[in-house]
Amino acid sequence: MSRENVNDLLAFLAVARERSFTRAAGKIGISQPALSHTIRQLEARLGVRLLTRTTRAVTLTEAGERLLNGLGPAFDEIDAQIASLGDLRDKPAGTIRISASDHGIDKILWPKISKFLLNYPDINVELARDNGLTDIVKERYDAGVRMGHRLAKNMISARIGPDLRFAVVGAKSYFKKHTEPAHPQDLLRHSCINIRLPTLGGFWTWEFVEDDRAIKLRVDGQLAFNNLYDALKAAIAGHGLAYVPEDMALPEIEKGRLKRVLEDFSPWVDGYHLYYPSRRQSSPAFVALVEALRHRG
Repeated sequence: MSRENVNDLLAFLAVARERSFTRAAGKIGISQPALSHTIRQLEARLGVRLLTRTTRAVTLTEAGERLLNGLGPAFDEIDAQIASLGDLRDKPAGTIRISASDHGIDKILWPKISKFLLNYPDINVELARDNGLTDIVKERYDAGVRMGHRLAKNMISARIGPDLRFAVVGAKSYFKKHTEPAHPQDLLRHSCINIRLPTLGGFWTWEFVEDDRAIKLRVDGQLAFNNLYDALKAAIAGHGLAYVPEDMALPEIEKGRLKRVLEDFSPWVDGYHLYYPSRRQSSPAFVALVEALRHRG
């Protein structure tokens, strides 16, 4: 197979996986018009249409699906074999892509990775803020970070953070107008600031415990965000009650900007874990990063 044909197939894989000419062009480093021309030439050479283009989306035809399913794993295996040559280097090298929540990045990943990179100049790390339950295999991440009770199945995991718990907090200005909740069920009469989980399409469930019995609530309110930090800011501004990790809330409580309620009902939960498919075990760079992130408390 000629080099030109290989490059055309790689261009097709980029568009097929990204479902966007714009994103694919940026990923492989060519202009969008050049990428469109390459795909048209490939389709003409094969004699079949691979992609259906509209002003809003790019979808695969039956032939495109077949080509993606056949070529994708083959090229992934080539990439893995090339990456494995890093074993022969004096120092671990390569790029590692990790999907994690904003809180997980700020409180767990970044403090450790910032130090790790100083000792491994040949390793590149890409951190993607994602508060959903992304399929890391489908989205081609090397690893993901979630709390232990939300780990994806059939994955290897390593604990990277301590147990944690969530706090219900509100501003003093809010409590001047509303009675403090004495029981989790009282939250159903309060304005609560929701967090939407993009992958599931719904709001985050607020979880409590009473006499070893779990209480899970779907709360309501005027505001909803897709990240914890904006919810915390809204609570500080007096717009309602927020449900955030305790380590985010405590500094604001100490400053007197927030007041905590329902602390006796807040359970400890399994902390953050790094999880990944087993095929990543052979990369020296990845092994080094896992060891640097591993929780030893």
